[in-house]
This record gives sequence, C-alpha cells and structure tokens, in this order.
Amino acid sequence: MPTTHPLTHFEALTFDVYGTLVDWESGIYTALSPLLDRLHSLNPNHPYLSSRSTALRAFVKHESAIQSSHPDLPYPLLLGEAYKELVEQLPVEAPSESEVATFGASVGRWPAFPDTVDALRRLRRFYKLVVLSNVDRASLANSIAGPLGGTPFDRLYTAQDVGSYKPARANFDFLVAGVEKDLGVPKDKILHTAQSLFHDHEPAREVGLASAWIARGTREGEAESIMGGKIDDFEGRVDFSWKFHSMGEMADAVEEAFKKEGLEPRRP
Repeated sequence: MPTTHPLTHFEALTFDVYGTLVDWESGIYTALSPLLDRLHSLNPNHPYLSSRSTALRAFVKHESAIQSSHPDLPYPLLLGEAYKELVEQLPVEAPSESEVATFGASVGRWPAFPDTVDALRRLRRFYKLVVLSNVDRASLANSIAGPLGGTPFDRLYTAQDVGSYKPARANFDFLVAGVEKDLGVPKDKILHTAQSLFHDHEPAREVGLASAWIARGTREGEAESIMGGKIDDFEGRVDFSWKFHSMGEMADAVEEAFKKEGLEPRRP
C-alpha cells in the first residue's frame, strides 16, 4: 500500500537520473541522429524514420536485453554494443570503432530537463539527495559536472558499484543498506523518486520503499514516455504515493508541505 506518511516525514530522496533528472530520450535521439541521417539517404521510408518514438523503442530493446545478459558491462560499452546491434539490422555500413565509442560516451552530454537543476537546489534544503543510477561512475560524474550544474548530491550509487542494472533487486538492497550506513537514514525515511515504472517503482515496491512517480510525458495530449513502461501495464505491481509531472512540481509540493506544518528547511 502507498505510504500514509506526509512528505515532511522523509529525510532522503533517492533518485533515478536518466529519464527523471536528465532527458534520456533527447540524449539518445541526438546521439542516433547521424545514423538516422545516413539511413534516410539510403531508405527514406524506413520504419525507424517514421517517428522519434519508433527509433527509440528499437534502441531500448537492444539496451534492455544487454543489461540483462551482461549486468557487469560498463554503461558506455553497453551503449556501444546496443548501438552496434541496432546498426546490424539496418541497410547501412557497419559503424567504426570510433563511432561506437562516441555514441557510448554521449551520456555526459545528455541534457537535463529544464526544471531539474532548480528543483534539486530547492529539494536539497529539505532532504539528503542520493543517486541510484544505471550508469558508470565516470558518466555520472560528467552529467553532474555538466547538465546537472554541479548539484552536490550526498551519495552516488551506480550500476558499476553494484554489478547489476536496475530493476535488479540487488541494486535496491544496495541503496537501502548504503543510505542507512553512510547517511544514517532508515528505509522508512527514504522516498525513491523516479520516472521509470519498470526500472524503479516496481522494484522499490518489492523492497518496501515509498516512492514518488515523476510522470514526465504523461499529461493528456502528450506522448507516453518511451522508457519505463505504461501505467496500465503495471496495475498491482507499483504503489507510488505521489505523482508529479516534473521535478519542479515536486519541489513546489515539498515546500508547501513544510510550510503548512510550520517546519523550517533542514539546511540552507
């Protein structure tokens, strides 16, 4: 069941990054653009060119399969392998090693959502901020230093640290144990904050974490997000306690909750 605790009860927010704080879809699509341009010159009617979502869904299938079959593969190499598999299905020349490496290294250049940096600055006044990401430490460091504006997170946990990729249960057990050991925050005071139902909210429920769904791209009239699944497919498998359409919307709700209870921010 969703938690009965208010937002003011929690002491740590644990975040997914790519899809929640960073615009994963735009980042991947931009990195795919040179390939799609070549494809267009050879076959302008290819199905992958029909829409952005079609190309992204094709890529996600390869990425997800490799995450399952090679859970210890560093994320830039995993991206490169997914890219190579995608290209193999297309009527284009095989990619060079340099092209594959460039694609895999694109993570740190993926843009943050416009609301992210300000929202994190505001939320940091009330909570410890912790990352649980499906990338490697170097890629995450590049994102924090660049698109995330140097946000000072309190702890960073990555797939490289755990040796597996979300939604593996091990990643969430690692998170809970780390936050309690490193920051002194028990599980019942952790609020997991993420966009992906598949990678984050379903396993968060399994380990007993309260969660807030950042439902980017799900407003009426907008396209459903590519990564993370559709809510109709997760009935009975997720039980997030809050739904926000952006991190900015969540920060507004947190500030209002603390103000309503007459509580001061926990740090400047």
